[in-house]
Amino acid sequence: MTAASRVLLLTGRPGVGKSTLMRRVAAALASRPVGGFTTAEIREGGQRLGFRLETFDGRQAVLARVGQAGPRVGRYGVDVAAMDAVAASALAVDARTEAYLVDEIGRMECLSAGFVSAMKAVLASDRPVVATVAARGGGLIAEVKKRDDTELWPVTRGNRDGRPEQVRAWLAERLKGRGRR
Repeated sequence: MTAASRVLLLTGRPGVGKSTLMRRVAAALASRPVGGFTTAEIREGGQRLGFRLETFDGRQAVLARVGQAGPRVGRYGVDVAAMDAVAASALAVDARTEAYLVDEIGRMECLSAGFVSAMKAVLASDRPVVATVAARGGGLIAEVKKRDDTELWPVTRGNRDGRPEQVRAWLAERLKGRGRR
């Protein structure tokens, strides 16, 4: 672990459990003021039809859905305005926010100029950031991986069950002296 690291990126294949890991970390921090969001699949009849954003203050928005208008990523139409709105509030740099949890920095999210701008502001802040990130991609996806203050941890089926505790320990070290314990 790098002593100066302030950004922890979790990466792995789709479906490996990155979003579940982030929800577990968020649940462990439920009593602390955190910013960001998690992503949940929209499923009907056993099929994945899209993705929903869930903020830590209880708001939800549909990010992408099969058949939805908007720019396409694979078979999904992306609601850029919904991502802009979530980014503007859930990723606002605020002195009361102790850490940011972002699921994810991916192609869909990066279609939103508001998300990219808000994410850059969060990364420029002094707050710890834990984010899932696409394995491949340019722009912000590549940029965030090259930062000097960043650690990149793979998530696999073999290590995913132990990762939430490792992430909580990483965060606890960086949150020492900030707010409540």
